[in-house]
Amino acid sequence: MTARYENPADPAGSPELVIDVRNLSKSFGSKKVVDDVSLSVRRGEIYGFLGPNGSGKTTCIRLMCGLLTPDSGSGACLGFDIVRESERIKRRVGYMTQRFSFWEDLTIRENLEFVARLFEMKERKAAVDRALENLGLHGRSNQLTGTLSGGWKQRLALAACMLHAPDLLLLDEPTAGVDPTARRDFWEELHRLAAQGISVLVSTHYMDEAERCHKLAYIAYGKLLVKGTAREIVASQRLHTLSVSGDELNALSARLEGAPGVEQTVMFGSALHVSGRDEQALRRAVAAVAGQRRVQDAETSLEDVFIYMMRRSRDNFEAAR
Repeated sequence: MTARYENPADPAGSPELVIDVRNLSKSFGSKKVVDDVSLSVRRGEIYGFLGPNGSGKTTCIRLMCGLLTPDSGSGACLGFDIVRESERIKRRVGYMTQRFSFWEDLTIRENLEFVARLFEMKERKAAVDRALENLGLHGRSNQLTGTLSGGWKQRLALAACMLHAPDLLLLDEPTAGVDPTARRDFWEELHRLAAQGISVLVSTHYMDEAERCHKLAYIAYGKLLVKGTAREIVASQRLHTLSVSGDELNALSARLEGAPGVEQTVMFGSALHVSGRDEQALRRAVAAVAGQRRVQDAETSLEDVFIYMMRRSRDNFEAAR
């Protein structure tokens, strides 16, 4: 798998920080789900959050935006204190949860009108019409929500998030279970919004989506391990990767596990990726067992690094049981 680090250019121009938090921590009972996290996000920036399931990504995002109160730490979101002024922040944030939560026996338009009432919007019809037009839903506005495919439900959820013209979007694995075409269209829409100055915080497990973010943060069991662009994160781990193709790769992987210089073996289609930080030791280990198989240099991908970091993350939640 060849890495594509075609990160869009950083958000046009503005160094303005919409989020700036320091030393955030949060526990639920004996489990510390966010541990001393500091992060900043600029206006118009798409910031992706990666990490194992249940590692604190969503909790961290909610803390940064004043939707949860931290046990310790401080910061500002959209110019407001995340502890003392959280209610003011909420009015300017659009939050799309992982679970679809709209009335399936109402039409698309009726669902959006209901959301508009919740926000006590004065010009509800105009706002709903604008949202329908912007997200390509106008032709389906009278369709029952329960009959929509996953991709169209996703568009409805984003339209509802944008109804009150927020400055910041929080998206919790928004494309889970959605087909590739719908995922692509969704991300094109996110970049259109970012170009208008809207900042986006998004958690995802898809590496192609991660590469579309301006910046990434990798969180494992409450700890922020690394942050930066996709290219910076890959470089920070200093992994060298060899691609091996041929017969009996599973057996080869088992032989290489634990060999000097080999820190990871991962199957990628018909090839085995073998990675390690000591390049010369890695090459010797692979050469010793590869036989007639083809060995060539491979660019270390974001997915290689994601798997590498995930395997080395200590599950402190498990330890707390």
